[in-house]
Amino acid sequence: MTGSLPGIRRRLASLLYESLLVLGVLSIGFMIPEMGLAAAGILPSSGVTAVHLLVVVGAYFIWYWMHGGQTLAMQTWKLQLMSVRGTPPLAWQVVVRYLLAWPCFCFFGAGVVWALFDRDRQFLHDRLAGTRIVFKR
Repeated sequence: MTGSLPGIRRRLASLLYESLLVLGVLSIGFMIPEMGLAAAGILPSSGVTAVHLLVVVGAYFIWYWMHGGQTLAMQTWKLQLMSVRGTPPLAWQVVVRYLLAWPCFCFFGAGVVWALFDRDRQFLHDRLAGTRIVFKR
């Protein structure tokens, strides 16, 4: 393991800031296209809309994690995503982390609760994907 591990509070603060940034991403990549379709009389099914949402948010996170290991909020809070070996995460780890984050947060914050008991205080999706959040060196 390289890099010291930030506490849960710092990661949650970063996550809160991240949620504000994601609203901006969604306004451009999700709401504008959806409103355009609605104006044209095209109403996609809820399944198509859900996939659209997952793709837009995923594109944001996966792109940033693959290009430096930091989203905009992580840069502000001096955090970085790394593999457990201390190297930049592999593409499959980033995708798995993103996909697992949804159930870890949506099921009553199970991934956050996990971090309270994890020996390194890592979220469940990080543990399963072989990644961790560290202080930026």
